[in-house]
Amino acid sequence: MTNVPNPNVVDADTLTGDLRPLRRTAFALGSNLGDRIEFLQAAVDTLTDSSEIVPVAVSPVYESEPVDAPEGSPKFYNAVLVVDTTLSPRSLMERAQSTESAYGRTRDVPNAPRTLDIDVLAVGDVTSDDDDLRVPHPRLAERAFVLIPWADVDPDFSVPGLGRVVELSSAVDATGVRRLDETLEIPA
Repeated sequence: MTNVPNPNVVDADTLTGDLRPLRRTAFALGSNLGDRIEFLQAAVDTLTDSSEIVPVAVSPVYESEPVDAPEGSPKFYNAVLVVDTTLSPRSLMERAQSTESAYGRTRDVPNAPRTLDIDVLAVGDVTSDDDDLRVPHPRLAERAFVLIPWADVDPDFSVPGLGRVVELSSAVDATGVRRLDETLEIPA
C-alpha cells in the first residue's frame, strides 16, 4: 500500500484549466486464462501508469468460480485496485478496456474465459446510468469475488445508493471465494 493522498485536493485540467476533484475509485480485476497473476499485475501496472491516477492499495488475490460462464471455464483470480484520480468515469472505463485489449482480451463470446477483465466499480460519489457506462457497477453488491477483496483494502468506501463496502461484503455468500498467498504490487 502507499500513502493516501488528501481526498480534498483538486487538480486542474491540463487542457481547459478547470478544476477537477480527486475521487476515490475502485477497479475489479480478474483473469482466468494464461498466467493469471502476470495478467493481474500487468493491469495494476498499466492502470496506474498515469499522472492522473494515484495508486492507494491493491487487495490480496482471491480465487473464485466463474459466474455465468460457459461450462468448463477455469477459475478466476480476482483482486481490487483502489486509486485516487481526477479522471472521469468514462475515461477510466476507456482506460480499462484498452488495458484489457492490450493483454489479449476478446469479446467474441459473452462471459468466455479471458486473460483480463477490468470493471470500474465506483468513482467517488458519481453515478452514471448510461447504456454503456453504469457506475457504480450494477452487480457489485451481488459479487463476493469483488466485495471480499475490496473490503480488505477500503472497507469504509461508501458506494452510492448501496452503502459501505464492509457491510455489503458481510451480506454476500462468500462460498467459493478463497484467498490465495499470491500478492500484487503497486509500482514505485
